[in-house]
Amino acid sequence: MASAKRDHLIDTALDLFYQGGFHAVGIDRVIAQAGIARMTLYNHFKSKDELILATLQRRDEKFLSWFVAAIERLSSPAENQLLTVFDVLDEWFAAEGYAGCMFINAAAEYSDPKNPINVATRKHKQLVLEHVQEIARGSGVVDPDDVADGIVLLMEGAITTSFVCGDRHAAIKAKRAARKLIG
Repeated sequence: MASAKRDHLIDTALDLFYQGGFHAVGIDRVIAQAGIARMTLYNHFKSKDELILATLQRRDEKFLSWFVAAIERLSSPAENQLLTVFDVLDEWFAAEGYAGCMFINAAAEYSDPKNPINVATRKHKQLVLEHVQEIARGSGVVDPDDVADGIVLLMEGAITTSFVCGDRHAAIKAKRAARKLIG
């Protein structure tokens, strides 16, 4: 069973890494923000990389849970859930504290494909793809896996455009393209 201090450390580090970046945020800042002793951190994590992996796992769990629930909440019988994913992204982009995709950011900072942090980013992206494939298979589109691949590419483009270019309407633009893809 995870301890409350471990959970607090993960949540604190997650917020700091998401807003400030993995390399830019040092262990001293995490310790200070969490209000714990250095030894407490190292009792739970052998290294900063181990803490980063724990934060990515937590973010993966939180994001996927939110993403699935938001699709359900925003879906209407009149609109394909494949299009609803863009409404979900639009909601995310407008949220206070939005700082892009933590997994894209991690992959940029840890670009070696063999690095466990990079591996964790790909695992997350694969889980998102699998969920979108599931939606596509249930939507009745022709070639659902191919459509899901296209939807996820549009999602990733919207995420990157929203953050890098500051285009908070990127999801709505991607949704228009997705309508054409779905047919």
